[in-house]
Amino acid sequence: MHDLSYFREHLDVFADMAKRRNITLDLDGFRALDKERRELITENEHRKAQRNKASDEIARLKKEKQSADAILVEMKQLSERIKQADARIAELDATQRELLLTIPNVPHSSVPAGHGPEDNLEVRRWGTPPKFDFQPKPHWEVGERAEILDLEAAARITGARFAVYKGWGARLERALANFFLDVHTREHGYTEILPPFLVNTASLLAAGQLPKFAADLFKLQDTDFWLTPTSEVELHNLYRDTTLTEEQLPILVTAWTSCFRSEAGAAGKDTRGILRQHQFQKVELFKFTHPGKSYDEHEALVRNAETILQKLGLHYRTVLLCSGDMGFASAKTYDLEVWLPSSNEFREISSCSNCEAFQARRAGIRFKPKAGGKSEFVHTLNGSGLAVGRTWIAVVENYQQADGSIVIPEVLRPYMGVERIPAGR
Repeated sequence: MHDLSYFREHLDVFADMAKRRNITLDLDGFRALDKERRELITENEHRKAQRNKASDEIARLKKEKQSADAILVEMKQLSERIKQADARIAELDATQRELLLTIPNVPHSSVPAGHGPEDNLEVRRWGTPPKFDFQPKPHWEVGERAEILDLEAAARITGARFAVYKGWGARLERALANFFLDVHTREHGYTEILPPFLVNTASLLAAGQLPKFAADLFKLQDTDFWLTPTSEVELHNLYRDTTLTEEQLPILVTAWTSCFRSEAGAAGKDTRGILRQHQFQKVELFKFTHPGKSYDEHEALVRNAETILQKLGLHYRTVLLCSGDMGFASAKTYDLEVWLPSSNEFREISSCSNCEAFQARRAGIRFKPKAGGKSEFVHTLNGSGLAVGRTWIAVVENYQQADGSIVIPEVLRPYMGVERIPAGR
């Protein structure tokens, strides 16, 4: 969310932002609304001054035993006009707030201009694609053959875009999550959090999920609870309406949760397998940082997520998203894309963003500088460290064998207890 005064005084910045993000903003509508609001406030302040002056005059007349009836009638009419104007001002205030809640963050100056994924900038690659002496199969075929993935059962239990992991498949999902959490807490300094998987409307508004992404969320009927779309929401709201000290920063937290998304805008995409699910597991990384250090912390967060892929021996690339492909709350985003041999392409496995003060302003998260003075909004950063299901896909596809078995990466063997998932019948 943007500061109203800054927005009002820098409409040219937001016009440029809209152009860079390829969106339309009704800035003329805002100007008209803001003009009406400010004129009403000025007029109403004048009316209130008149009312105060009249009150003094009424008191004087009554003291002198003179009639104040004419002034009382006039003041009754004036008070009604003040009441109506106050109501309209409150309505305009609400409209302005709703408008500001729908305006995305301004991209950082280092973000390349562009319209979509084709304009993203590859920053680096790590590793090489595995070589096979057979045609590698997609994860759903490998999983079904090894009897570790049952999509038919999931469809019976719930419906499309859900998965049932079985035997070694379920253990692999659990092993990956535990491995991620252990690396991030033991090596990268994050504190593990286990939050609720249900969140309220205020939390979603504070994190920037509402009102923009309401169609992508699941809401519990007749409650104020929603299924979490990402634990970024819970971690961000740990300090909602809190003023921290500068000494507390940075705060690094991580959480494993299930995540739930309707995928409303993804009809017909990735319908095979488990790449795009209504329910999936993810380990989230989140940072509350000093504004002057947030971009260094952003680079470190990206490296934290990359470390997981390197330890697993998975070929990947790091991509800087262009202005037209960035998320709503982000000022700058890197995506990590892992290699999937069955389709011979990179697919996103993590998105790491610096939201600067955008989310913190919505949530009222500030810090008090050591040197004193006015409190400031923290900067918030988030990233997947990693999406567990997509890492499951990458391991299964990259480590599949001709006989249908799956070799377990060395770092996962202590968690799995085996070196290989055996081939099915």
